[in-house]
Amino acid sequence: MRSSFCHALIAASLATCASLALAAPAQAASPGRAVLPANDGWASSGTGTTGGAAADAAHVFTVRNRAQLVAALNGGDATPKIIQVKGTIDFNTAADGTALTCDDYATDGYSLDAYLTAYDPATWGRTAEPSGPQEDARAASQKVQAERLQVLVGSNTTIVGLGKGATILGGNLMVKGADNVIIRNLNFDNASDCFPAWDPTDGATGNWNSEYDNLTLVTSTHVWVDHNTFSDGDEPDSTLPSYYGRIYQKHDGLFDIIKGSDLVTGSWNVFKEHDKTSLIGNSDSASATDAGKLRVTLHHNLYRNVTERGPRVRFGQVDVYNNSYVTTEDSDYEFGYSLGVGNLSQLVAEANAFSLPGSVDVGTVIKKWKGGTALTADGNYVNGVETDLLAVHNANVPSELLGADAGWTPTLRTAVDAPADVPGIVACHAGAGRL
Repeated sequence: MRSSFCHALIAASLATCASLALAAPAQAASPGRAVLPANDGWASSGTGTTGGAAADAAHVFTVRNRAQLVAALNGGDATPKIIQVKGTIDFNTAADGTALTCDDYATDGYSLDAYLTAYDPATWGRTAEPSGPQEDARAASQKVQAERLQVLVGSNTTIVGLGKGATILGGNLMVKGADNVIIRNLNFDNASDCFPAWDPTDGATGNWNSEYDNLTLVTSTHVWVDHNTFSDGDEPDSTLPSYYGRIYQKHDGLFDIIKGSDLVTGSWNVFKEHDKTSLIGNSDSASATDAGKLRVTLHHNLYRNVTERGPRVRFGQVDVYNNSYVTTEDSDYEFGYSLGVGNLSQLVAEANAFSLPGSVDVGTVIKKWKGGTALTADGNYVNGVETDLLAVHNANVPSELLGADAGWTPTLRTAVDAPADVPGIVACHAGAGRL
């Protein structure tokens, strides 16, 4: 039985963890030696996911700053390794530990004021993307920051936070071209882009677009992401200015899975107070690399006050079950949708729980994107009541009709909790510091 319990207020209902009588999953003596249990989602398929559990003593590291983390990762090599994160690792620091600001990354004469003057829609127009000296300088400055914020995670690696406060601040972990990776018990805060790009052709009135997710999987397989907390940290969107009538968006995704990545399990994570949360597949035209891949399981995660992409899916067979979606009336992040059905996607959403204010149309929980045709959505609850999400979507958004069969049936599940219990279970046990 679980050794401790908490009380969670979900919408207007009080759920008591003790009353749920949940059995705790088995844990290794050392969190760095833990491996993904059998049948726990797509990452358990085939060879399974063990991360750095086989590391010898010489490849077990405790890191407290960016330089130590980079050294332990060793350029993303495949040697089995366990990296234990202690305290906060601020990625916006120089090699000597000096704090860096956006001004330190700016190069080639870039300045925000000059950029805003050069591409003001009143003079530049809205039909062509920016080009010229200031756009070139912005891209060069962004590249300088990327060299500091993005670090490569290689195969056979476990990165685990020690205690409750282990934090990746302002960084983007890039699991690229890797196999067999575990990332657990970390707070991911505010991967903030100093140099967003203006695109006047993006949408009806243009948009600011940024780089850097908190965690990105690129062409990687067998990855387990568990018990982490992702957010915008101390720089929520409500603190960002607006230019050209659009928010100066400095954040991209929290957890993106792209470019042929495959066999991924994301479990017991918290995604909170963010706009673009999780993208699975980043291009409709990527069938050569993505078809037959992007197989992902997402279970027992909390999506709290996130605008969209919980997740948005292209191509992949994606199993979304026993997740808790909570939107509060007073959130600074306006609800857009939760489940994005994109090009050739095969999304199964079952036994999830949604807590929504009356201002949200339940029909918008699902969003159809270009090339999306169907999803399986069974046994989901909205505000404590079993609700046919797809039927409500098709009735309320007739311009986005979707079929009811994703074309496959998930089998890699250790257990499925009753959706009425999911809000309390997830509130009590998801997120960093709760291993």
